[in-house]
Amino acid sequence: MTNFTPGPSQLYFTVQDHVKKAFRDGVPSLSHRSKQFESIFAEATQGLRQLLGVPDDYDIVFAGSATEIWERSIQNLVLEKSYHLVNGAFSKRFFEIAIQLKKKAEKSEVHAGQSFEAIAVPAGSELIAVTHNETSTGVSLSTEWIHSLKASNPSCLVVVDAVSSLPYPALDYSRIDSVFFSIQKGFGLPAGLGVWMVNRACLERAEKMLSQEISIGSYHSLPLLVSNAHKNQTPETPNVLGIYLLGKVVQDFLQKGIHAIRKETEYKAAILYQALEAHALINPSVLNKKDRSKTVIVAETGAHTERLTSHLQTHGFSPGEGYGELRKSQLRFANFPAHSKEQFEGLVDALASFQ
Repeated sequence: MTNFTPGPSQLYFTVQDHVKKAFRDGVPSLSHRSKQFESIFAEATQGLRQLLGVPDDYDIVFAGSATEIWERSIQNLVLEKSYHLVNGAFSKRFFEIAIQLKKKAEKSEVHAGQSFEAIAVPAGSELIAVTHNETSTGVSLSTEWIHSLKASNPSCLVVVDAVSSLPYPALDYSRIDSVFFSIQKGFGLPAGLGVWMVNRACLERAEKMLSQEISIGSYHSLPLLVSNAHKNQTPETPNVLGIYLLGKVVQDFLQKGIHAIRKETEYKAAILYQALEAHALINPSVLNKKDRSKTVIVAETGAHTERLTSHLQTHGFSPGEGYGELRKSQLRFANFPAHSKEQFEGLVDALASFQ
C-alpha cells in the first residue's frame, strides 16, 4: 500500500536498509557526547546545507518536532509582538501559540483555499510568521512573494514554516531569517525530529532578550542550541537515530540531485491535477492554479469521499483524509520524494477508473 497521507507519509525506499545498518552499528544507543555522534550530526547538517543551499551564516539545530519549533520561535524571537499570515489550520496554530505565550500577536486571515495579496504588517511587529505550504488546504505561497516580505519589512524577522514543502522549494535564505521542517513528510522518515535553520539576526535577537533577563526557554533556548551545534552536539539526549537517518537520506537525495527531485515533483503534481480537472465527479480544491501546492494536492470529493477512498485502497493507494471539518468531503495526496513517478501514474489511472 502506497501511503499518500501528508504526514507521517510514505517512507523513502532506502530507509529500511539504513535502519538495519544503524542497529548493526549500535547507533540507537550511542552517547550524544561521543565522537561518533558528532560525526552523525555533522553529516546531517552539512548534507542539508548542500542539498538546500543553506549559507554559512545560518545555524542548523534539532528539536523534537516542528510543533516545538513554533513555540521556540516565539519564545526566542519575539519580545512583544508577532504577525501571522493565516490561511489554514496549521498557520492558525502558529498564531495561537503566540497568544498562549502571552505575546501581542496579530494576524491576517483568509478563507481556506485562498492565498494572500497585499498585506500591511502592523507597526511594532518583530516577526512575520508565514507558512509556505498549508498542509490542511493545499495552498502554497510563491517563494517570490515570501522573499518580498523582508524587502518591505526589513526590521522584522521572517520565519518560514516549510514543514510540508521542503526539499522542493528553492528558498533564497538571504531574504528570510529562519526556516523549519519536520522529517516525516518531504524527507520520508519516521516522525520525531524537527529541523530549525536560523541566521545570525535570529541568534542576536535571542541573545539580546536573554541579556535583558527575559525568559526564552531552558534546555532548548536558541543560544544553547546553537552553541552545542557548533560542537556538533545537542543540549540534551536527542533522537540520535532520527538524525542518523536524516543524514543518510539527505545523501541519497544528493546522489539523485535536487534538480531531478524538483522536476519529478512538478511532473507528479501536474499529472494529478490534470486527472482531477478531467474527472466528472471530483476536482481540485484550490481553484486558483497559481496557489496550488506541488507537494500536498487536495481534491474536492464531496459525497464520493468514502467510496473513492475504498476504490483507491483496492488499487493499493491510501489517500489522506481531508483536514478537520473537511475530513469527509476532501482527500489529500502527498507528493514527496518518497512517491515515485510510477506510483503517481498508477494513482492517476485508479482515479480515472472511478465512476
